[in-house]
Amino acid sequence: MAGLVQYVIIRGDLKSVLQWPLGALIAQAAHASTAVTHLFYQDPNTQAYLADLDNMHKVVLEIADEPAIRALAEKLIEKKIDHKLWIEQPENIPTCLVTKPYPKAEVQSLFRHLKLCKG
Repeated sequence: MAGLVQYVIIRGDLKSVLQWPLGALIAQAAHASTAVTHLFYQDPNTQAYLADLDNMHKVVLEIADEPAIRALAEKLIEKKIDHKLWIEQPENIPTCLVTKPYPKAEVQSLFRHLKLCKG
């Protein structure tokens, strides 16, 4: 299915304030991406996305901090947008949020206020 995109939102303060290394941030995104794929594996959008592995489209965005990522998760629940908020253990803190694949036009407006993640 053309136009499917998966949004990956990582907390910017993990890098800037808490001084997490880049590898740890990438691991958070990988954990959340794997989890959301597992949770919504049977979804038609997920199946179409996985059927064309060489053309997967992800948009990696940055969000300020824990309150902001929790607020975004609540907004997505309210809008019925399937996602996974990754809670890193044993710290028990939300680090990353990933949506299942959606047609870009359906969900893009929910993330327009966020900036692209920069290393």
